[in-house]
Amino acid sequence: MPLEIEDRARLLELARRSITDGCGHGLPPPAPPQSWSAALTELRATFVTLKREGQLRGCCGTIEPRCLLAEDVWRNAWASAYADPRFRPVSGAEIDLLEVSISVLTPLEPLSPGSEAELLEMLRPGLDGLVLRCGPAGATFLPVVWETLPDPRDFLTQLKLKAGWPPSFWSQSLTAKRYSAETFHSPASPREADAR
Repeated sequence: MPLEIEDRARLLELARRSITDGCGHGLPPPAPPQSWSAALTELRATFVTLKREGQLRGCCGTIEPRCLLAEDVWRNAWASAYADPRFRPVSGAEIDLLEVSISVLTPLEPLSPGSEAELLEMLRPGLDGLVLRCGPAGATFLPVVWETLPDPRDFLTQLKLKAGWPPSFWSQSLTAKRYSAETFHSPASPREADAR
C-alpha cells in the first residue's frame, strides 16, 4: 500500500536531518517512535540514494526488514552520506546540494529459474528490483536501475559484474529474488541550487 504524502515528506525530512545531525559525528539517535505515524513504525526495508548534480554520491540500504521504517531510513541516510565505501564522506558544505531519494521495498519474492534464459523471461523491466546470491557473493539492483539499463540482458549482466562474477556466470546454486519499490525524492535545496 503506497505511503501517504505526509509520510513520504516525514521520511525525507528524517533522512536530511540524519545527514545534517550526523555530519562529523557518528549516527545520531533518531526521533522517538511515538512521534511517527503507524505506517512509519512498520518493519520495512529501504535504500537511501544521494546524488549531487545528477551524479551518485552515496547509496546504502537493507534488502530485508531489520527495524522500523523510519529508523531504517534514518540509518541508511547516514550510511549513504558517511559510510558508503565507494565515496568520501559528505562534507557540511555539500548537504544542501544533495538530492535525496528513498526507496521503500516490498518483501522479497523468491524466483526459481532453471537457466539464465528463464530468469530473463521472469523479469519485469521497470518494475523489478533483483537480488542474486551464490555462496558468499551477491548483489542487488533497485528497480530505478532500469532507467539506465532498460534491456533485461544488460541489467542481468551488470548485476553479475557488480557481484564480482563474469557475464557468463550461471550456477544451480544461484538464488534469485525480486522485489518492487516505492521511490520518492527531494531535490537539492532551491536556495543552494539558485546560488550555483
